[in-house]
Amino acid sequence: MVMNYAIFNEYFIDSSGPQFKAPINQIYNTARVYTPKDTTVVTPNSDTPYSFVAIDLRAEPFVLCNPKIESSRYFSVQLIDMYTFNYGYIGSRTTGNNPGCYMIAGPRWRGEKPAGIGKVFRSETDFSTALFRTQLFNPADIDNVIKIQSGYRALPLSTFQNKPAPPAAPQIAWPKINKQLADADPFTYLNFVLAFSPPIGPAAVERPMRARFASIGVASGKPFSLERLTPQQQAEVKTGMKDGLETIRQSVGSLGNDVNGWRIATKGIGDRKAYGGDDLLRATVAMAGIYANDAVEAMYPILSTDSEGNKPDTSTNRYTLTFPAGQLPPVNAFWSVTMYDGKTQLLIENPINRYLINSPMLPDLKKNADGSLTIHIQKDSPGKDRESNWLPAPDGPIYMVMRLYWPKESALSGTWKPPALQRVK
Repeated sequence: MVMNYAIFNEYFIDSSGPQFKAPINQIYNTARVYTPKDTTVVTPNSDTPYSFVAIDLRAEPFVLCNPKIESSRYFSVQLIDMYTFNYGYIGSRTTGNNPGCYMIAGPRWRGEKPAGIGKVFRSETDFSTALFRTQLFNPADIDNVIKIQSGYRALPLSTFQNKPAPPAAPQIAWPKINKQLADADPFTYLNFVLAFSPPIGPAAVERPMRARFASIGVASGKPFSLERLTPQQQAEVKTGMKDGLETIRQSVGSLGNDVNGWRIATKGIGDRKAYGGDDLLRATVAMAGIYANDAVEAMYPILSTDSEGNKPDTSTNRYTLTFPAGQLPPVNAFWSVTMYDGKTQLLIENPINRYLINSPMLPDLKKNADGSLTIHIQKDSPGKDRESNWLPAPDGPIYMVMRLYWPKESALSGTWKPPALQRVK
């Protein structure tokens, strides 16, 4: 929740910062894919230009609308609350590519679905983020994506209904945050965020846990002060913070099941019910790649080891990833393999400005004589004859993520398996 607030603040509150997108309740369209210059979110995709809107649900519900989008183009709108739960989807898989308008309601809203609204989604928290992904087929397709983005609408319910707006919610003094401040004093930020996360509705299950938290000063909207605790309690809190973070880091390495050196999680990610009270899993997913989709929307095989069981490092090694004929990732939308720096989990600068290889690139990729597809993974060019299939890698450890958007059942069930990464000897 603290990590989420840091991103929320950087994108929607701190207008002087380099990563600022737009004020709350105003949609922002990114007319490009992400590059190494985008550093707020770890493991960002570079397949789908993003659109964002931060939503304030305190005074009234909010409405999101999409234009008609051609059936061949995937799009999705992921709805994320302040817990980082995914509480709903608009898009190709769920609501289709015809035009539609959908309402987001806050935890305290009581009312009926208004006319003209296709579906009502309920956020457990007063603020929410809607994350739009619009498929880009190739660089020349960007103008078509921009046209689609211009048709997205995000507006308060009163504006949608052409009615007077209700009284505005109180102004908020948003606390400044960065990684150093969050690491030094996470509970102050947690207390701030909890004030907008009432334990009502489905979140009422948190009441016993929050009562325990309150005994050391972790309480909704309250200031947090270590100094109020005894020296022994202060030491225990600091030890708990350190041990907790280390537990999460270790959990990232064992997320999901190991399949040919890839970690694949197909269960547990989604809304509160999907996580089933497993807060370690929720934190693990956030550290591995915050705002991960539900598996039915997108699967994320994360490379853990090569075929020999070693951690991949391209400072001294070259690798290949070969999909046998007929064994490309099975998807209803598209797939990609994206390279990140193993130390930062961010996209890397490279001489050909290529951060991924994906299914829209297939016409330009060279297949082997037997119909298989080999991707060359190394820091230097494999040669002009192989450069079409080159995925540039860092001079050091790598963090590689496969994405299967709208995966088919064979992927979700585990019938299809990603190939192992082979070291070139």
